[in-house]
Amino acid sequence: MRADPKETITVENVVASTGIGQELDLQSVAMDLEGADYDPEQFPGLVYRTTDPKSAALIFRSGKIVCTGANSIDAVYESLDIVFEELRALQIPIEDPEVTVQNIVTSADLGESLNLNAIAIGLGLEHIEYEPEQFPGLVYRLDEPDVVALLFGSGKVVVTGGTSPEDAAAAVDVIVEELDGLGLLE
Repeated sequence: MRADPKETITVENVVASTGIGQELDLQSVAMDLEGADYDPEQFPGLVYRTTDPKSAALIFRSGKIVCTGANSIDAVYESLDIVFEELRALQIPIEDPEVTVQNIVTSADLGESLNLNAIAIGLGLEHIEYEPEQFPGLVYRLDEPDVVALLFGSGKVVVTGGTSPEDAAAAVDVIVEELDGLGLLE
């Protein structure tokens, strides 16, 4: 009996968006916000990194903010609270903006090597992309949950496109069930 691959699920990155409902003068914010990185010729937004929790907030002129690099939903909220406090300290009035989780990237380990060629044939071409010369992983688009899983020969799986950690667990269940049904797991 192999270990439950769901127990190996690790959140790698959470991407969330919010907005403060007003335009910002990024040049001015960049000068006053210690540690801010703003180079409009390279990227249209201001980048503000938090260290605890670790994340990056991409702040745009429109007042939209994207938080990326956090390793949990809680860390997203903590990071954005820091950003909001820093902006409030610059006399930018901010109420309690709504935060929307856009994408959660997780990794898991099925605990055994995978024959990606056999999986590609078994799952059928309508749900997968597999071009080993281009990319070493098999791209599997699931309908339920609506996520994309990258399967690697090592047995490692990356699930992206989910909006809750439960999406990853559901995806791993579906993958294990499919591969078991095809006789492609030990």
